[in-house]
Amino acid sequence: MAVLSVLAIAVASGKAGYVFLQRGQLQDWGITVKAAGSSAELVGFAQGLINELRPDVVVTEDCTKNCRKGKKSKRLIRSLAELASHNSVLDVSVPRPRLFQSKYEEAQRLAKDHPEIAGYLPAQKRRIFDFEPRSMVLFEALALAQEVMKGPPTRLAASMG
Repeated sequence: MAVLSVLAIAVASGKAGYVFLQRGQLQDWGITVKAAGSSAELVGFAQGLINELRPDVVVTEDCTKNCRKGKKSKRLIRSLAELASHNSVLDVSVPRPRLFQSKYEEAQRLAKDHPEIAGYLPAQKRRIFDFEPRSMVLFEALALAQEVMKGPPTRLAASMG
């Protein structure tokens, strides 16, 4: 799976983030607040990424079971998955992996694997009444990408039909 290029897009409340991996190496990443405002804006943003980066696989979160996202985020994710299905890429939706006690522990582990984005780690774990740091959506996208890259090959095979 490491030879395929993977674009993973994660959506969180009021923001979206993407990571692009080629041969298992992180090549590009970014966060958008503006494009996360509506499905049309996010689809346009994602189509631009697909056109520019030319990934083999587009990964989004599977919002059918045990998804903790709100209604708007789920709607945005569904529009991304639909967009990917209309492009000549493998469209893979995976459940959000929950392998760590918190998102912050997961982000620290992912930053060790990909030190290029270590600068996006939050300085401290958020308190219950604080907003989640904007950069956490990058680590969510990276977790989705790794779920496909390191997960069972049957997941990709199912996407191929």
